[in-house]
Amino acid sequence: QVQFVESGGGLVQAGGSLRLSCVVSGSTFWLSVIGWYRQPPGKARELVGSITRYNSPNYVDSVKGRFAISRDNAANTVYLQMNSLKPEDTGIYYCNRVPLQDAKSWGQGTQVTVSS
Repeated sequence: QVQFVESGGGLVQAGGSLRLSCVVSGSTFWLSVIGWYRQPPGKARELVGSITRYNSPNYVDSVKGRFAISRDNAANTVYLQMNSLKPEDTGIYYCNRVPLQDAKSWGQGTQVTVSS
């Protein structure tokens, strides 16, 4: 069973930066498209970006130019560098496969809070 462990969240002022990490267990990591999702308070979880095994990233429009996803296949780790953070970036951030393979595979996530 694939497991996802996110870390690196915290409280930051608007305009600040954070770097999130996602360690993925499972031998198929290097084959997978891995995405970063977030769940704002009171809202549904949404995909903010993803990266293929060839290190080709994609982002939703709201984070383009501010967020950058990278991966280290040897370390089974995916990163999310978040710059120029805005209060609307606040939420719990998760990583998982894209498309989602197992609804029970969500990790605990990591909380990101951006103050204005």
